[in-house]
Amino acid sequence: MSLDTIKQPIAAELDVFEKRFRDSMRSHVPLLDKITWYIVQRKGKQVRPMLVLLSARLFGPITEASYTAASLVEILHTATLVHDDVVDDAYERRGFFSINALWKNKIAVLVGDFLLSQGLILSVRQQQFHLLEIVSHAVKEMAEGELLQMEKARRLDIREEIYYDIIRQKTASLIAAACSAGAASTATDSADVHRMHLFGEKTGMAFQIRDDLFDFGTDDVGKPLGIDIKEKKMTLPLIYALSQSERSTRRHIINLVKNESHKTEKVAEVIRFVRQSGGLEYARQAMYRYRQEALDLLNTAPESPARQAMGDLLMFVTEREK
Repeated sequence: MSLDTIKQPIAAELDVFEKRFRDSMRSHVPLLDKITWYIVQRKGKQVRPMLVLLSARLFGPITEASYTAASLVEILHTATLVHDDVVDDAYERRGFFSINALWKNKIAVLVGDFLLSQGLILSVRQQQFHLLEIVSHAVKEMAEGELLQMEKARRLDIREEIYYDIIRQKTASLIAAACSAGAASTATDSADVHRMHLFGEKTGMAFQIRDDLFDFGTDDVGKPLGIDIKEKKMTLPLIYALSQSERSTRRHIINLVKNESHKTEKVAEVIRFVRQSGGLEYARQAMYRYRQEALDLLNTAPESPARQAMGDLLMFVTEREK
């Protein structure tokens, strides 16, 4: 199943969104306009705007509020990515140079600030305060999740429930916001909006676990092998493997992650340990569990092409190879 096929029920609406999103990124400052044009040109798969518009379509025709919600989610998501690249000192994103790599950190931070303010202005101008509240809450959670992960990375004392807290805030919160904001733009029943928020959260959890599994895969799949280990991030496969190991082994592996994760051969040793301890299969089963819970929530909505597309999108993001 390709993304182009999944987009079919909202293909025309996505084209309208594209134009509105480009317009919302414009600035009369030439440098800023040049940078935002660069951002628009290197856009990703647009999973979040698709989720907004499909969620809206589940409960009625696409409205002005639906377009505002899609633009708001994508603008604020883009702002957080620009800031993340500064925080992570990253020089590439999606195969392109990051903003901080091309224009340095100071400009990148200001561009992120500009995008955040554009999102605020867009929602206030349209008087979509409920949508603004949904998405702003997600951005708050994303910052908290990132800080929680950084705190735990120092001590490497993370338990499975803390890992779930981190990914719920860091990743799932914005996907949940996309789905609930879309539903809020067309649904008349608040229970439907709440259900779509839960659907998005479960989808986001499954999506992040799939992303974490890439770290232990093959060199030609997804992100570079072992990057989470090098960054001292405790992901579910490693957490499970450590929980199943003897105390001496656990101390040895934690020491490798803490003090020697800059060495390729030590990272490879950690990856071998996780694979041999059943960490990948355990994480995969957790991903399938969240995916099924998301599907069960989705299937409470009336049957329609939009519901089918959302189910296909859920399968796409959890079975993807990169």
